[in-house]
Amino acid sequence: MTDSEFVESVREANNTALSRLGSSKSLYADTMGEMDVEEVLRAAATAEHHAAETYETWAETADGDVADAFAETAAEERDHYDTVVGELDGHDPGEVSAIQSYLRDLDDDIERLGGFVGRTLAAEKSKEQMTGFFVGKADPQTASLFRGMGDDLDAQLERAISLLEAHCDDEDCWDRAEEAASEAIQRAYEEYTERLESMGVNPKPVC
Repeated sequence: MTDSEFVESVREANNTALSRLGSSKSLYADTMGEMDVEEVLRAAATAEHHAAETYETWAETADGDVADAFAETAAEERDHYDTVVGELDGHDPGEVSAIQSYLRDLDDDIERLGGFVGRTLAAEKSKEQMTGFFVGKADPQTASLFRGMGDDLDAQLERAISLLEAHCDDEDCWDRAEEAASEAIQRAYEEYTERLESMGVNPKPVC
């Protein structure tokens, strides 16, 4: 399997979930219906904090180029967190999200790399919505901040795929990575659905 085939396969298998995670309802779910500037920033900061902690732990328990990649990604996520928190008057990260809980249970490098891809694809949808939110608020500076985070996600996706190409030597390996990627996306989607339903909102129509 090639890198482009892998990402295409993950996207195709999770098309509905990714589409809805990229809908305008995603911020509504992330903020539990409180879609003001401060709550959107808090939701972003929470996501970055928990992602950084996950990748930091992975970096400590992996070896070689995989550990280096996780450490680099952790530093990027920590930088994202510090940047967003700089726009807030304090921040409590709160509970770990469903996707991060899933990722933290992975202890195999191939499955972690697959989960890394899944988390990155889901996070891309979130960053797109946050960028659009601040464009709509006529705040180009903050919109640009989230657009830059999206660019970092592109680099992270390339990093994960390069490592999978280097370490996967058979189809079973690629299948394990793809299963982990899809499960990560589905965990994010399930949490999105549960949050909307808890507020009496139908999660299915894309708007």
